[in-house]
Amino acid sequence: MIRSMTGFGQSGRQISGFDIQVEMKSVNHRHGECAIRIPKEWMHMEEALKKTLQQSVKRGRVDVFITLSQVPETEAESGVAFEVNWSLLQNYWDAAERIRQTLGLSDRLSLRDLLAIPDLMIYRPRNSDTLQAVEAELSQCFREALGQLLTMRETEGRHLRDDLRKRIDLVQRIHGEMAGIAPEVVREHASKLRLRIEELLEDAAAFNEDRIAMEIALLADRSNIDEELTRFASHCKQFEALLSSDEPVGRKMDFLLQEMNRETNTIGAKANHLQLSNLVVGMKAELEKIREQVQNIE
Repeated sequence: MIRSMTGFGQSGRQISGFDIQVEMKSVNHRHGECAIRIPKEWMHMEEALKKTLQQSVKRGRVDVFITLSQVPETEAESGVAFEVNWSLLQNYWDAAERIRQTLGLSDRLSLRDLLAIPDLMIYRPRNSDTLQAVEAELSQCFREALGQLLTMRETEGRHLRDDLRKRIDLVQRIHGEMAGIAPEVVREHASKLRLRIEELLEDAAAFNEDRIAMEIALLADRSNIDEELTRFASHCKQFEALLSSDEPVGRKMDFLLQEMNRETNTIGAKANHLQLSNLVVGMKAELEKIREQVQNIE
């Protein structure tokens, strides 16, 4: 089915002293991109989570925000153990001492200053059973949030599909009007050619069979839009088929629209006819509206 590239999903729960929250949002993007923001203590799960997401989302940029914080329990009551990143602490202390000595300052870092260092305090599950339980719940939260995201993308996709069907129907009606006018365009050009020939025959010195042959060839090239109309009709049928596809079709639709625009421009350039020119303008306006909608499709 048609899916939008925009969506949102979230999920959360508490387990073993941890509060787990997962949020993800997706927006339009030419390709498929995924960015997962997860606490560094749990970054070993990032690759597996990314693969899970990429199996379901083929196009669009998805940003995932994962937080794991300690619930308001004492350390003893929870399954969480705090560790100090001593290497990080020492590096901060050494750098601060160099700054203090270079600038001749008297102040030293306080405990409050040290505790404010990002990622200084690392909290981990106390045992492997707790770790596995938290990882399992985190994975479940991720899948729940992803499910909500996909549901939203599919719901929006249905609205896009319905709108595109109406617009492609209108485009086909305009195409039908163009096809009905095409013979008249040829007749008008033929009439103009006859008048031009008569003008040439009035002046014997200007009469030139090669010139007449050239005028006829120019008429055939300029006025015959049958090939363009046939290709355009084929593109419309392919577009309709994509609306019922179960695969991501956004790029294919975008390519077809480029081809439909190209055929429309050629028709406008070849047929110097007021009514047909007005139809070309209307066609291009509708194709642009369709293109804007297609930019939202996976």
